[in-house]
Amino acid sequence: MHEAEVGTREDGRAGAGVKRLIDIVGALVFIIVFLPLLLAVALGVLLSSRGPIIYSQERLGLNGKKFRFYKFRSMVVNSEEVFNSFLDTDPEAKSQWEKYQKLDRDPRITGFGHFIRKTSLDEFPQFWNVLVGDMSLVGPRPCMPSQRELYGVHWREYCAVRPGLTGLWQVSGRNQLTYQQRVQLDSKYVMGWSLSLDFQILARTVKVVLTANGSR
Repeated sequence: MHEAEVGTREDGRAGAGVKRLIDIVGALVFIIVFLPLLLAVALGVLLSSRGPIIYSQERLGLNGKKFRFYKFRSMVVNSEEVFNSFLDTDPEAKSQWEKYQKLDRDPRITGFGHFIRKTSLDEFPQFWNVLVGDMSLVGPRPCMPSQRELYGVHWREYCAVRPGLTGLWQVSGRNQLTYQQRVQLDSKYVMGWSLSLDFQILARTVKVVLTANGSR
């Protein structure tokens, strides 16, 4: 093995170690500093609609491993039934879902749910996912098992890193982009990863969250 190859691998491992340390420290600081806001959002979810405060769903992460993904609940408790019925009666919405995996008018979302989605407050519980190592602060957004086939030849890149709380998709148009554009951005991130890129994305994420750019 050439010395240059050894050096590249060692640099990669060191960079990954630093990235993980930043994830742990960043998640801890955020949870401690914003604990009052976290509790306020939890109370808002509890009082605004019937159902649990936290919503969890199976997602795919590093090496394709399954994990439980957490969010503040923003949908009605019978969301799957409402969703299927809506798509069955609205061809335009069904087409939009197939293209973007998102809806402009999502009947599953509660009134308070619209607010916490617009402000990204629903994402706060994912700092726990970051803390325990399921996710990173920056990376591809975690996909559902049903979305795996949408990655095609790029699935290998997706599995190479932990999925992120934010990433190129969030700061490049978010829900205004098709799912295939999201896949391309995920691949671009993994292939060009650096700590500098992570810090750039984090800085741009603050602006996106404050302006609610691209959110639904």
